[in-house]
Amino acid sequence: MEFTPDIIDRLKKLDEKYQQMGQSLPNYLDGLLIANYLTYWDYTHVDKLLTLQNPKTDFPDELIFIIYHQITELYFKLSLHELEQIANNGKKVMPNGEDLGWNEKIDIKFFTERVTRINRYFEALTKSFDIMIEGMEQKQFLSYRMALLPASGFQSAQYRMIEICSTDFIRLVDKDVRDQFKGKEASVEEMYEHIYWKQGATELATGKKTLTLKQFEKKYSKQFIQLANDQKIKNLWAKYTSLAAADQKNKELINAFRQMDVNVNVNWPLVHYKSAARYLQQDDTQVAATGGTNWQKYLPPRFQKRIFYPELWTKEEMDDWGKQWVEDATLKGKGK
Repeated sequence: MEFTPDIIDRLKKLDEKYQQMGQSLPNYLDGLLIANYLTYWDYTHVDKLLTLQNPKTDFPDELIFIIYHQITELYFKLSLHELEQIANNGKKVMPNGEDLGWNEKIDIKFFTERVTRINRYFEALTKSFDIMIEGMEQKQFLSYRMALLPASGFQSAQYRMIEICSTDFIRLVDKDVRDQFKGKEASVEEMYEHIYWKQGATELATGKKTLTLKQFEKKYSKQFIQLANDQKIKNLWAKYTSLAAADQKNKELINAFRQMDVNVNVNWPLVHYKSAARYLQQDDTQVAATGGTNWQKYLPPRFQKRIFYPELWTKEEMDDWGKQWVEDATLKGKGK
């Protein structure tokens, strides 16, 4: 094979790359000579992936329940991957890993594209949720769910991380106590004591913390608080407000932000509500969710009024938060 100028140019660039890291290009070429070809199954670890489903019962539909939740967590991981890219866009890092700090504003095209990606991930999840709503036998679900106590989808740490990375932390404080923190330099630690999701994991009868919540807080609270402190100047809203005034009026970016607000805070909790009503509502009685979480008051957006970006919505839109979804679902149920 002839060493064309194009190949020689690539070799020079590779040599420069490895020299910057104090490495030797010939050594890497030696490794390339003896390395095996990459296969799809090795790259995706598909054999290992297919061993990660371990039902606790013999009910066939439990496998559906496990796999869909695993799919959900993979989409959450993709969302966090995009959020991390947004958070660090504008930071200069050398090839050797040296952090040179912030030296530029976030690129608005990059910003819009990444938020749009997150919207696609949530839209894929929302549209596929019929797997959970209609794809399991109610009798099977109500049986095998008892073997899952006190585990609950409430305990998805990645979903909480997405929320923390999406907005200023005060927007996650329970709406009934949020006003007491406005205008104050309240710490994340103080506000965390009033995080909205704690209201969704209280015992229906006593109002005390469920075991589900206690376990969740024990495992993740420190991590959540650390992340929230780290995200103060890097969350989506902080990055948005760091833009020039003209860029903040970019319609494509605003629409992407508004859609994300709806996807995360309206569509996603409401498809869960629809699923809970399908499996846990029996005649005139309501069955508690696994872990005793208060799904009836926790999931509907009209109760939580959780809005990441209130500055991008009108008062009327916020007053009717989640109402359009309910109306559309009602019309769909009537075949209109």
